[in-house]
Amino acid sequence: MAYTLYNYFRSSSSYRVRIALNLKGLEYEHVSVHLNRQGGEQFAATFREMSPDAVVPVLATEEQHVVQSTAIIEWLEETHPAPALLPESANERAWIRALCSTVACEIHPLNNLRVLKYLTGPMGLSEEQKAQWARHWCDDGLTALEAMLAKRRQPTRFCHGDEPGMADVFLVPQVFNAQRFGVDVSRFPLISGIVALCEQLNAFSAAHPSKQPDAE
Repeated sequence: MAYTLYNYFRSSSSYRVRIALNLKGLEYEHVSVHLNRQGGEQFAATFREMSPDAVVPVLATEEQHVVQSTAIIEWLEETHPAPALLPESANERAWIRALCSTVACEIHPLNNLRVLKYLTGPMGLSEEQKAQWARHWCDDGLTALEAMLAKRRQPTRFCHGDEPGMADVFLVPQVFNAQRFGVDVSRFPLISGIVALCEQLNAFSAAHPSKQPDAE
């Protein structure tokens, strides 16, 4: 099956989908949707036909356009179950999804580009106030994630187990974002260790924003 990923190199939600595709060993065509050029290419009518809320990424398959990164990754897990990104146990799967939701629902929306633009636009905040806002919510969310990881029954190389999974797919891009905003991630030793390990794997390194065709 041929896949096309409409994404932006620095978008953390796009980043996580690229990692998932790589972990699954799936090839895809990278199509850039520049979020800043010409007022934002995501607002073009042709793109809104695929993504009504004008957000990346969008995964185009032969049958449909799958939107929202969490839905895309869950869809990939269901349609390409091996290698698995989720464990078999329902209890463990719930815990992994909680980690993912902490990133996707509690941290990421508050430092999303359109939120940050609203802060410095209609809200009239300065660039430094915007950065302070982003750092605060990244720090708050990573503190929660570190505490969640500390409650694991036994130490593991990755968020869960000794192979990368869905929680790692969500964690690495969020740490990249936090570092962009100046968060001292070294204060989170469990997170830092997992991210360092992930970055050694080609599935993660190849998905890094700096490796994308539209990287600036």
